[in-house]
Amino acid sequence: MSVYEFQAATIKGTQQPLSEYKGKVLLIVNTASKCGFTPQLKGLQELYEQYSGDGLEILGFPCNQFMNQEPGTEEEIEAFCELNYGVTFPMFAKIDVNGKNAHPLFSYLTEALPGMLGSEGVKWNFTKFLIGRDGTPVKRFSPNTNPKDIEESIKQLLAEQPASR
Repeated sequence: MSVYEFQAATIKGTQQPLSEYKGKVLLIVNTASKCGFTPQLKGLQELYEQYSGDGLEILGFPCNQFMNQEPGTEEEIEAFCELNYGVTFPMFAKIDVNGKNAHPLFSYLTEALPGMLGSEGVKWNFTKFLIGRDGTPVKRFSPNTNPKDIEESIKQLLAEQPASR
């Protein structure tokens, strides 16, 4: 199984098969506009600008499950991310990352890469999942991990060539 088996609605409302990212290194992040970690959007955008030409894609998934820190509509979220942080990486429609209504992608990611002490649930906004070029989850980063601190792991994965199919 890989992330390529999933699809999600983009922030514009169209269905996006994640298989369209085959061969790319992915950083999948649950985001929120009104969180103490929201300034990480700037660091994520900087990583995207620096490494997207080498095969990095950052996928932002807004989530309102943590103290209602993402209350806006898709249009409001998109405008906020663009105006305040210059976000140009792909953003998706608001989803749940935990519970019975969790998006299947996040159910898969949290099972593949459990958090502290084996807990599967996402604990807060800006939990980050790093995915290899083959679609396999590689590493999970906590919300307080600065995007800059993920750079070395990204560079290592980008140096690996995609498996021939």
